[in-house]
Amino acid sequence: MINARTRRALGVSALVAALASLLLSCSGGPDATSSERPSPTSDVSRTAPPSPSRTTGEPPAPATTEPARSVEKVRDVFARLQATYNDGCTTQGNCEYFLGRVLDELTSLDAAMKADPQGPAHFKEPLAWIAELRSELGGDSSFENLKKHQALLTGTRDKINAWMQGHPEDYR
Repeated sequence: MINARTRRALGVSALVAALASLLLSCSGGPDATSSERPSPTSDVSRTAPPSPSRTTGEPPAPATTEPARSVEKVRDVFARLQATYNDGCTTQGNCEYFLGRVLDELTSLDAAMKADPQGPAHFKEPLAWIAELRSELGGDSSFENLKKHQALLTGTRDKINAWMQGHPEDYR
């Protein structure tokens, strides 16, 4: 005769076996390799390149390309850049956040202006100011370097703000 403790243990074992069976059936079975199983984070729009033909030994056909990531609109990035006027270097922790945020928004604005349908030539001056800033920073976005170039960083933001005010069609 089976006691209550043994029945519970058997019930748990059966439950674990059932769950394992379900998981295996969802993942492509026990013989599926990890590369055959879809990743939970895989993007459905991506396609894997075909494998080489095993019979002919020919190289695979070229893979389809992924759609380009959409770049934000100039007006959306400019609105966030303008929002930095409500912040500043009031404390060291906030100063680090503020300067990093201004740099991030200027970097995003650079990408948005280059991708804009009007073309980069329309945004010649702002793109030149951002390029000058990038050159002065020398790829160093550490707080110490941003603090050292704080006047150039906020000055670039201010010049772009003034330029954009003269081009309302770009942000309305």
